[in-house]
Amino acid sequence: MVKVQKGKSININMGCIYNGVCSSLVDLFLWQQVTHLAAVMSHCGISPSRYGSLSKSEKQVKILSLSPLHSGNSSGDFNHFPGDPEFGDIIQRAEQAIEGGVFPERISQGSSGSYFVKDSKGKILGVFKPKSEEPYGHLNPKWTKYFHKLCCPCCFGRGCLIPNQGYLSEVAASHVDTRLGLGVVPKTKAVYLVSETFHYNTIDRAKSRGKKYALEMVPKVGRHFHRVGLPPKLGSFQLFVEGYHEADYWLRRFEAEPLPENIRKQLQSQFERLVILDYVIRNTDRGNDNWLIKYEKSGEGEGEKVSCIAAIDNGLAFPFKHPDEWRAYPFHWACLPQAKVPFSQETRELVLSRLSDMNFVQDLCEDLYEMFMADKGFDKTMFEKQMSVMRGQILNLSQALKDNKTPIQLVQMPRVVVERSRTGGQGRVVTLGTAFTQTFHCKRPFFSSW
Repeated sequence: MVKVQKGKSININMGCIYNGVCSSLVDLFLWQQVTHLAAVMSHCGISPSRYGSLSKSEKQVKILSLSPLHSGNSSGDFNHFPGDPEFGDIIQRAEQAIEGGVFPERISQGSSGSYFVKDSKGKILGVFKPKSEEPYGHLNPKWTKYFHKLCCPCCFGRGCLIPNQGYLSEVAASHVDTRLGLGVVPKTKAVYLVSETFHYNTIDRAKSRGKKYALEMVPKVGRHFHRVGLPPKLGSFQLFVEGYHEADYWLRRFEAEPLPENIRKQLQSQFERLVILDYVIRNTDRGNDNWLIKYEKSGEGEGEKVSCIAAIDNGLAFPFKHPDEWRAYPFHWACLPQAKVPFSQETRELVLSRLSDMNFVQDLCEDLYEMFMADKGFDKTMFEKQMSVMRGQILNLSQALKDNKTPIQLVQMPRVVVERSRTGGQGRVVTLGTAFTQTFHCKRPFFSSW
């Protein structure tokens, strides 16, 4: 019972509210706080009962006018893309669709929580992969990885990767693709989104319900909440590509129905760009099911064309060391016939001058530093190890292009690490210089393909 000054009353049906709000201890705690504040307001002459008598539609209008985060689905305060207004417009459409009740749909495939994000008409705009729902994230809705961690702790995760950095890997792969002019990765950026269909823990959902009830029943109190709805999730948002099929599907078709020579060369050129991307970022998860091909058969007399290759699922890249424990995590495209063809002159002209320029490589590392340092778990020492592996990959790739090697010969080259030298410092502060040291990584995993 709430005690208030004599002559004052609060017209609140406590039984109904308790049944609606107190589904958990968190709800009960929140409701006790709101009830206490309501008593204080009543004591001061502010009557919540007048608000409680409004119709449902009037309440909704009242809430909209009072709360800056009225819907609980607003993440626009976090998403700003001044340098890419087109991408910003797509994210805005996605946010508006969520607010309108068109929620992201969880993708059944894969070992993490990833979602098709749609616009208000139900058209897929992109794929969102929250950081908290990554394969080994604490809110991953796929139970297989939980049992993997529980039953096989010795084989848990990939020992060469930094855990829960998949969303950054996706974004960084897109940036490397752009800087090298490859054009095989759909545009990917880090965004914040919130939706009821995302996987939240019980406490977050209970707090959201409690705050919504508080805002509805006592709006002058609820308006002071920092956030009313569920917390926004940080993750990677990759634009959706239409008309593509898994590479395995088309590669089998091409074996049975050989391509015309001009189309084969076009496919080979796109394939080489995929190879360059995967090798530079040292992708540890490139099978024939996570890169796509768009092949169009035009009408009579119009010819045929392979539009392009799309390299998706880049979340398991940028290792801090070469795989050297149990598994090698090979590039599965190395077994394809296309991998036995030397890199074309077109490909060499596209990337060799950039990869051979250490200033370009250093600028690329600095760009990635700006991206990675935004993560709460950022570790500068580990990041520098990641860049040492990437510089070694770039060194090998540059030499392979100069020597006219094939992709399969490229992956058979000795693994190299290029580390920045240390110039000293004071205490625990270490200063990195501009000189580099090249070393070979000789330790190999137990199960190795090459």
